[in-house]
Amino acid sequence: MLKIILPTVMLIPVAWLTPAKWLWASTLSHSFAIAFVSMTWLTALSETGWCSLTLPLATDSTSAPLLVLTCWLLPLMILASQNHTAKEPINRQRTYITLLISLQVFLILAFSATELIMFYIMFEATLIPTLMIITRWGNQKERLEAGIYFLFYTLAGSLPLLVALLFLYNAMGSLSLLTLHFFDPQFYGSYAHKMCWLACLLAFLVKMPLYGVHLWLPKAHVEAPIAGSMILAAVLLKLGGYGMMRVMTILEPLTKQLGYVFIAFALWGVIMTGSICLRQTDLKSLIAYSSVSHMGLVAGAILIQTPWGFAGAMILMIAHGLTSSALFCLANTNYERTHTRTMLVARGLQILLPLMATWWFIASLANLALPPLPNLMGELAIIVSLFNWSWWTLALTGAGTLITAGYSLYMFLMTQRGVLPKHIIAIDPSHSREHLLITLHLLPLILLIMKPELIQGWAT
Repeated sequence: MLKIILPTVMLIPVAWLTPAKWLWASTLSHSFAIAFVSMTWLTALSETGWCSLTLPLATDSTSAPLLVLTCWLLPLMILASQNHTAKEPINRQRTYITLLISLQVFLILAFSATELIMFYIMFEATLIPTLMIITRWGNQKERLEAGIYFLFYTLAGSLPLLVALLFLYNAMGSLSLLTLHFFDPQFYGSYAHKMCWLACLLAFLVKMPLYGVHLWLPKAHVEAPIAGSMILAAVLLKLGGYGMMRVMTILEPLTKQLGYVFIAFALWGVIMTGSICLRQTDLKSLIAYSSVSHMGLVAGAILIQTPWGFAGAMILMIAHGLTSSALFCLANTNYERTHTRTMLVARGLQILLPLMATWWFIASLANLALPPLPNLMGELAIIVSLFNWSWWTLALTGAGTLITAGYSLYMFLMTQRGVLPKHIIAIDPSHSREHLLITLHLLPLILLIMKPELIQGWAT
């Protein structure tokens, strides 16, 4: 574990002591080295227990794919942000990279924590760098409002979690994930226990986010700079799913009674947010709402608590992380050239940037879960497990899948096809850096077709 955490922490002095002309190249190469070394975590997925085990930190088949995704994303964020911050003073560039690195440190500690209180502290600590990135490097003045939404939604959801964890600690004497499943939770019918169950889940459902408490996400995505959008979509939303997977096993008896409302909200949210996507004019907002739609499926799958549901949720979380991050990168390349996110104003770009249109096409097909991509494997596993739980869910998941296909194709056609607007006379050609960035998103997605057990979690 230290072979990843120590080099990541030492990236901070690298960012501050490197000469200005080598800043981006050195941090990028070091973070790539860390990302490649982190793949060693995927070698022990056949083990059913914990690996890389120390007292505070460990990995297992649930956390390892999310840890590797976190490490893989840092070099991609550095690669994507180079143009966005190029005109800023060098110290602001260094601060920006430092915030990204500190975010990675907190996420690694959150995903590998064996103690629930440590997980909670790191879960909250990710707020600070994300908030600074949104409010200091966002594009419009609404970024302050978006930051406040993000902060207060997450804090309001997660403070009850702290109380619930202290209550659990008092009842059980330990919050170690290594031993918690051996305890008899004694969660029977009292209102106090039900409130504890609700408090434990609320923080994670806000973070995912569940439909109904999702309003912070589109605002945060739209106002965040490219790295903020990438880390939010790819990893921070997955903290909610991961936390639910961990806490569900402790709260087992009550979930069967109390989970129905949240499953209904999650599946209804898939249809509602998909319908919102069909009417969006803002490109980043459309991709943000599509994230809420996909996370609704994940929340439903985790709440029914079957091995297939957990496996489908894990696959969809990883696949969605790569896909939505790629879509935000593509939206950013359009924004840097046309200086607008409105799809009606910036359309028909296939004529000017044909190779970029190819990336748009592949990313859109991945978003609508085209076979044989991992997105489809995850969605199928979730739909089958939900259907096995209750056949009424087929109507909701089927309609959701149909709407997802509709808005993904709508997004591709609106941005790439049609007549080029007359005001777009000359734009910069696409750069090798941008093509490399999208390739590094979509290549792992395509390679996972051949070895999906790497991201199947417990069902491996």
